[in-house]
Amino acid sequence: MLAHPESGRIKGNESRPLNVIIVIPTYNEVRNLAPLVTRLFSLPMPNLRLIIVDDESPDGTGRLADDLAAGHPGRVDVLHRRGRRGLGLAYRDGFRWALDLGADAVIQMDADLSHAPADVPRLLAALEDCDVAVGSRYVPGGSTDDQWGAGRQALSWSANVYARTLLRLKTRDATAGFKGWRRTALEAVGIDRIISDGYVIEVELAYISERLGLRIREVPIYFADRREGLSKMSARNKIEGALGIFRIWLKHHKIRAVEGGEEVPQSLTDRTR
Repeated sequence: MLAHPESGRIKGNESRPLNVIIVIPTYNEVRNLAPLVTRLFSLPMPNLRLIIVDDESPDGTGRLADDLAAGHPGRVDVLHRRGRRGLGLAYRDGFRWALDLGADAVIQMDADLSHAPADVPRLLAALEDCDVAVGSRYVPGGSTDDQWGAGRQALSWSANVYARTLLRLKTRDATAGFKGWRRTALEAVGIDRIISDGYVIEVELAYISERLGLRIREVPIYFADRREGLSKMSARNKIEGALGIFRIWLKHHKIRAVEGGEEVPQSLTDRTR
């Protein structure tokens, strides 16, 4: 079982520190990345490790990430991706590296400070009794920035309703990009079977998790508007996301929990006893 996040240890195995890795994709986030890293390392989590996945940012984010890695040896790793870009591809590569590094729990979050670093321990605490912890805007207690206009609020809400309706999802915030994963949950999802290149990966991860019967808990968060830089969400992204829902259903609708050979992942409690 995961211990209290401040202790950084697994209950029942006090000799081994809990390995928590945060995967942070970046593209043109040079003004946000250093403050984010500073806030994350101010958390009472001495064993926290970061993987920054940069998609050849022209603003110098990749060079800054290398400087941060040099300043935090053994705690910050940088993956410079070449070729095809996209949030989905960045997360796939970042997740794979986190598992290779032996992560017990993996957090995914944006680099633009819309996800509060102070909420990371809350996601880890939620993993005490679930497989996937979702930082949710759309459960009681969750909210979005007051600076969002009515149009943006409606777009975000309708995108969730669209995805949830077509895929019959129970997760209220199906497009959430702030999630905590037990290692066993990511292994069960299967990184190599993820097909999304862009933002719709969040819906795909939610759908696969539900099809597998993983235990999902939504943790209410306040989603702040980015303070620096420009949003990466474009009209093209929105169209690709809408069409991607159908690809996700075609690819994964036959997944079954336990029946059909898909096993519900073993819990960390069983694995570490």
